[in-house]
Amino acid sequence: ALRPYTTGSLTVQLQNIRPGIQDTLRLQDYRLIYQKKLKIRPKVLSKAITLDSGKLFTVADQNKTLTNLNKLGIFRSVNLSVTPPDSLHGRDTLDVEIAAAFDYPLEAELEMNVTSKSNSLLGPGLSLRINNNNLFRGGEVLSLRLNGSYEWQTGNRNSGGTKASLLNSYEFGLNASLEFPKLIFPGFFSRVTAYPSRSRIQLGADLLNRPKFFKLISFSTSLSYDWQSSPNSYHSVSILKLTYNRLLHTSAEFDSTLNENPAIALSFRNQFIPAMSYTYTFDKSYPRNRLYWQSSFTSAGNLLYGIMELCGQKGPKKIFNNQFAQFIKATSEVRFYQRIGESASWLAYRFMIGAAHPYANSQVIPYSEQFYIGGANSIRAFTIRSLGPGSYRPPADNKNGYLDQTGTFKLEANVEFRFKMIGKLNGALFVDAGNIWLLKKDKDRPGAELTWRGLGREIALGTGFGLRYDISYLVIRA
Repeated sequence: ALRPYTTGSLTVQLQNIRPGIQDTLRLQDYRLIYQKKLKIRPKVLSKAITLDSGKLFTVADQNKTLTNLNKLGIFRSVNLSVTPPDSLHGRDTLDVEIAAAFDYPLEAELEMNVTSKSNSLLGPGLSLRINNNNLFRGGEVLSLRLNGSYEWQTGNRNSGGTKASLLNSYEFGLNASLEFPKLIFPGFFSRVTAYPSRSRIQLGADLLNRPKFFKLISFSTSLSYDWQSSPNSYHSVSILKLTYNRLLHTSAEFDSTLNENPAIALSFRNQFIPAMSYTYTFDKSYPRNRLYWQSSFTSAGNLLYGIMELCGQKGPKKIFNNQFAQFIKATSEVRFYQRIGESASWLAYRFMIGAAHPYANSQVIPYSEQFYIGGANSIRAFTIRSLGPGSYRPPADNKNGYLDQTGTFKLEANVEFRFKMIGKLNGALFVDAGNIWLLKKDKDRPGAELTWRGLGREIALGTGFGLRYDISYLVIRA
């Protein structure tokens, strides 16, 4: 601690899963011992290793080197050891040896489930994911995911006494993504950051069939970046996210619902959603408190609209004869956790606000981008989509009324007192409050519009007691 050391010789030894012929490669900053065939590009290793021979040895550089190698995701273990040379030589140097063992590049995950719902629908689900964790010998991850689910009617509760259809509800999806462990920009210019970073390209398709309502196909593609700028600040940017939704078939019952509510009909129409988004996350733990803040902003269709306007195209703007969505959307959420005294009791506070506004090329927000409220992670006294917007209540005889219970403004807050009971079993007392509203007046949903005069009366309140079983990496709540 009182005497600085410099880095001496630097040796990197790589071990394959299957033993191979050993070879040595002398690079500019270090000696590489590997087994043929070399499964990582030497340039990738050089960027990951921040220790330099002849320069000051610091714990920060040592930890950064280990972090960089581990975040590549291709090693099952990475060990770094330092050896002082013979003290009789009179040198204050440390020889560094890094030993890294490769992991299997292919990874498969199979997930199966069975779902039973209160509307008498029952069925299995299946998800298969296959990863190649070292596609181009630089920690790139190619991921393919296939998912499907099927549900059938087990009774006549909602069929009006008619026989259930043989072709029931199902969903299929195929998604592919390619991740790079660095920031890659158009033109293949890449940048290595001081903290972990990722670039991701995604392409996917989903087919959803609800036989009593509709059949819908959705295509999506995106290019996004995730990086960390400091120990507590995280950023996520999607510079291109294109979604295309197309209704392949609708039932007479669903058509009647759309006819009764033009706003819902517009949000379900065939449309492109070209969007860009940015999310900032701050997460810091203090000795007795923790602060978490996440804000996001989404802009859809504005760049495309501007280009078409400059080109002289007037009126509604379309791509491939389909009108694209144009809107802005912003959300912000703050969570604060406060430990009470020296006990294991905590006070947890949460506040969330969000707003979305369509304009120019759109009259309404796409249905998938609208806000809803209620459920286990919201206001727990209300089930999902059973509240709002505002003081609006759908007609009691409309069993599809929940489709109307979405909004373009959301306000939500929670306060929870968590206390220890027995062992890992904790208790919680909570109060939840909030609602959703419309920023534009809708004559078909009276009382749904946001007004400052009625804001206080339209805040829904829910309170209760819960149990929390905490096993550190998983919390089971009841």
